[in-house]
Amino acid sequence: MPEMPEVQGLVDFLAERAVGLTITRASVSAIAALKTFDPPVTALAGSRIRSAERHGKFLDLTLESDAEPRLHLVFHLAKAGWLRWYDALPTTLIRPGKSPIALRIAFDDGSGFDLTEAGTKKSLAAYVVRDPADVPGIARLGPDPLDPSFSRDVFAALLDGRRTQIKGLLRDQAVIGGIGNAYSDEILHAARMSPYAPAGGLGDADVTRLYDAMQSTLREAVAEASGKPPADLKDAKRRGMQVHARRGEACPVCGDTVRSVFFADRSLEYCPTCQTGGKVLADRRLSRLLK
Repeated sequence: MPEMPEVQGLVDFLAERAVGLTITRASVSAIAALKTFDPPVTALAGSRIRSAERHGKFLDLTLESDAEPRLHLVFHLAKAGWLRWYDALPTTLIRPGKSPIALRIAFDDGSGFDLTEAGTKKSLAAYVVRDPADVPGIARLGPDPLDPSFSRDVFAALLDGRRTQIKGLLRDQAVIGGIGNAYSDEILHAARMSPYAPAGGLGDADVTRLYDAMQSTLREAVAEASGKPPADLKDAKRRGMQVHARRGEACPVCGDTVRSVFFADRSLEYCPTCQTGGKVLADRRLSRLLK
C-alpha cells in the first residue's frame, strides 16, 4: 500500500510535471471508484492544474477554470492502487470491467495518467469536490507527523492514556495521518520496540525514542522518494525496508531472523532480538485454530 513517503513522491512528481496543464478529458472506467457525483467528473475537463498536495495518504490536485473557480480531484490509492504516468497518453479505449484502469486523466500537451488497481478487491477511491474537507477520510485525519507543529510533546499527548497497542495506534489515520502497515513496522524496529507495547504505558524515554524513530524513518523515506518518477517509487520503497516484507531474512542490525505475525488481511514483521527481548510472538492465525 502506498503510504506517506510514496504519496509525497507522487505529489512532488505531479507538482513538477502536471501543474499548469489543462485537463482535456477525464474517463472513469471503474464506476465504484468514483465516490462523488456533484460536481460531476465531466467538470474536470477544461480545468487547469494549480497545485498538488498531500493529506495523509490522500493525493489532492487543485484545479481552476472559468466555469468552476476551484475544484479538487482527490484520490486514495488504497492497498493495490497506483498512478501510471504517460508522456504520451495511449489512445486505446478503456473497456469498463476489462482493465485495471479505474480513472484516466488526459492533458492538453498529450500527457496524462491512469489510476490503476490490481487484484479483485477494489478499494481505490477518487473524489471530485470543492473542498478537500468534503472527503470523509480527510475530514477525520489526525495530524501529519512531519508537520513542524507535530512535536515530541504533541505526540506524547496523543499516546497518553490509550490502551491500544502501539502498532495499531501508529496505523490509525484518525490519530496520526499517513503511516500504514509498512512504515509502522519500520518505525518500531528503529525504536527497538514491540508492536504489542501499550501506547499509554510508554515511559518518557520510550516516547522520545519512538518519536525520534518516526521522524528519522519517515524523513529518510520521503527523501528517498523525492525526484523519482512513479514507476520507480515502489522499488525504492522495497529497497529501504529493514524488516517489513523481509520475513526469514537476517535483521540488518543484529542478524537475527525477521519474523512475521499474520492477521486476516495483513501481517506485521519484527526482529525478536531488537524488539521483543528475544521472544517470538504467536502467529494469530495458528492461535485462532487452537482455540
